[in-house]
Amino acid sequence: MAANRFAPRGSTEQVEEGRVFAPKFDSDGLIPAIVADAWSGEILMFAYMNEAALANSIESGEAWFYSRSRDALWRKGEVSGHTLRIMEIRVDCDQDTLLVKVEQAGPGVCHTGRASCFYRTLALREPAGHTLVLTQVDAEKVFEPSEVYGNSE
Repeated sequence: MAANRFAPRGSTEQVEEGRVFAPKFDSDGLIPAIVADAWSGEILMFAYMNEAALANSIESGEAWFYSRSRDALWRKGEVSGHTLRIMEIRVDCDQDTLLVKVEQAGPGVCHTGRASCFYRTLALREPAGHTLVLTQVDAEKVFEPSEVYGNSE
């Protein structure tokens, strides 16, 4: 991984009020990326980017991420064809989280076949120490995962 692709961190004032992009990667070299549909605002997925994924995303205009489970860089849609064209990347106040606004090239982003990875809700005001039940919302499958990914998922 090439080091120092982005500006070094400055003072709190420079980071919060300045115009220089100086992302704060965590101790594992990752930065959280919330991915939302650019037009509807719906949250589609959450992933991490390392320095290379962020640089590739900025340079190519397509969403790249870092898979912690596979310890590998990946471009969204490289298997499914459901790529994500980046319309805008927003950075939070202390530059340690990204909001990536995208235009989808496929019917959905979730490997389960759904439009969004966030298709279940959690009941509130329940004791947290017992088995909580999830309720499916917006859970209709928009593509068949086995047809897109084969039997690898």
